[in-house]
Amino acid sequence: MLRIGITGGIGSGKSIASRLFHALGVPVYDADTRARWVMENDPALRAELLAAFGADTYDAAGRLNRPALAATVFNQPDRLARLNALVHPHVGTDFARWATVQQQAGYAYVLKEAALLFEAGSYRQLDRIITVFAPMPVRTARVLQRDPHRSPADVAAIMAKQLSEDEKMQRADYMLVNDDVQPLLPQVLALHAQFGAGMLELRTR
Repeated sequence: MLRIGITGGIGSGKSIASRLFHALGVPVYDADTRARWVMENDPALRAELLAAFGADTYDAAGRLNRPALAATVFNQPDRLARLNALVHPHVGTDFARWATVQQQAGYAYVLKEAALLFEAGSYRQLDRIITVFAPMPVRTARVLQRDPHRSPADVAAIMAKQLSEDEKMQRADYMLVNDDVQPLLPQVLALHAQFGAGMLELRTR
């Protein structure tokens, strides 16, 4: 079974592409959603986060206190790096278990959707990488429409912390263009046919 990653900068539409694959019957692992689940349900990670960031990491009901944690690491690269260093290995283990179940079910391939696929190093668990590309003005407009609480400066700051589009495209094996001009579905169908038939084009990284 192939383990394929799908990534893209904020506003690129990687979640839309993932939903198209899912609609075709492909299992999709949403790393961001699972990370939140693991942070709340993995006892070892909970202990590590409490030790690193304090009692306010979880609320009185034991749920992850995302606003407090975000405030703790906001604009503090060392703390953000510490958070990622704690969380990502546990998410990697969770993904490996999940992928094993899908393999046993007989799927030809699965997708792992993650915004920080390269930055977190989780691409090492994967056989191929897809990046979803959209021009920066299109991405900015999408995020501002989706998240009215954000300003253009907020979006620019988020983009600045992510790997550049050029770097993603150089490191990926496949690219989906989601620029509101080229239809996305035919591109997804073409990759699905390729992955499902096992006819991958090898590419040296």
